[in-house]
Amino acid sequence: MSLDHDSPIPLHIQLKEILRREIEQGSYTEKIPSERELMSRFSVSRTTVREAVSALVREGILKKIHGKGTFISPQLINEWLGTIRSFTETIKMMGMKPGIRLLYHGVESHSEIASILGVEKYYAIERLRFADDMPVAIERTYYPIEIGIKLANFDLNHVTLYDALESIGIFLYEAEQKITAAQPTEQDAQLLGITPGTGVLAAERLSRDKQGNIVEYFSSIYRSDKYAFWIKLSRNR
Repeated sequence: MSLDHDSPIPLHIQLKEILRREIEQGSYTEKIPSERELMSRFSVSRTTVREAVSALVREGILKKIHGKGTFISPQLINEWLGTIRSFTETIKMMGMKPGIRLLYHGVESHSEIASILGVEKYYAIERLRFADDMPVAIERTYYPIEIGIKLANFDLNHVTLYDALESIGIFLYEAEQKITAAQPTEQDAQLLGITPGTGVLAAERLSRDKQGNIVEYFSSIYRSDKYAFWIKLSRNR
């Protein structure tokens, strides 16, 4: 990969994205090349290299150790918001292997969730999610019973729920999502391999089809040391 010196995209941004892709593809096992090596390879100034590397440090992809160099941080899963995307899709986009362990599924009737879905009873599916065999999230999804029963016909230890929904003719169109900080229960912490006092990210999402019908309520937690949510913003003028 090389830089396009005629592109309107600044060179440091191009270089940052090239380094990001090479890191995700496993081109470097522990640390990235030195500033001098990057300057020589890409024919750019030291300032350009430093701006690109500093941006990756701010994003948590790299870390600088004084006197030793710039090292690759333990991989953080970055989910970009703005698109309804499954956990499996996110993990594959990171170049990692997704995994699933079904924890529970069945009909429930807790009043708070039933009220959100606008039903008396609903179908719950709870799964532990893995990235490269490491537990990183517990997904709890709730559906109107008629939808949940159809999903239960699939192998819930392997299927991507959004693929299963689409295969039965149900397509998610829009969603509202909230992300907060939370404390895991002792059982959830044990499943995720963290201590109970460790903070987690909690996400709630209510999804509808094109007709405005509620299809899914999603309430899940993520290891905050392994998972991050990103959103790109612009200012309207």
